[in-house]
Amino acid sequence: MEKPASTRQLKVAREIQKDLAEIIRAKGMAIFGGALVTVSEVRVSPDLSVAKVFVSIFPSDKQPAVMEWFQENNKALRGELGHVVAKQFRIVPELIFLLDTTLDYAEHIEELLKK
Repeated sequence: MEKPASTRQLKVAREIQKDLAEIIRAKGMAIFGGALVTVSEVRVSPDLSVAKVFVSIFPSDKQPAVMEWFQENNKALRGELGHVVAKQFRIVPELIFLLDTTLDYAEHIEELLKK
C-alpha cells in the first residue's frame, strides 16, 4: 500500500499545480487547438524529484494531440516552472504528464444510467 503524502509533498504539489495551471492558461487555447486544458491534480514523489501532473482535456477528441504537445514541450514547461518557483524550490521536479480520465469516466457512467 502506498504511504500517504507528507505535508511537504502536498504543499509542493499544490504550488506546482497552481503555477503550471497559470503557465498553461497564459499559453492560451490556440496552442491546444481550442481545447480546454486543466491541471486537475499533481502528485509529488517523497524525494520531491518527480511530479505526476494530471491534466483534464475537453473536448476529449483533442486529448491525443494535446498530450503529444505536453510530451514535446516537457523540458520547456519545466524550465518555465523553474523560473516561477526558483525562490521556493532547490530543484524543479521532473514533470510527467498524465491524462486525467475522471471526466470521461463520469460521462461514461452517465451514459450507462440513461439507458
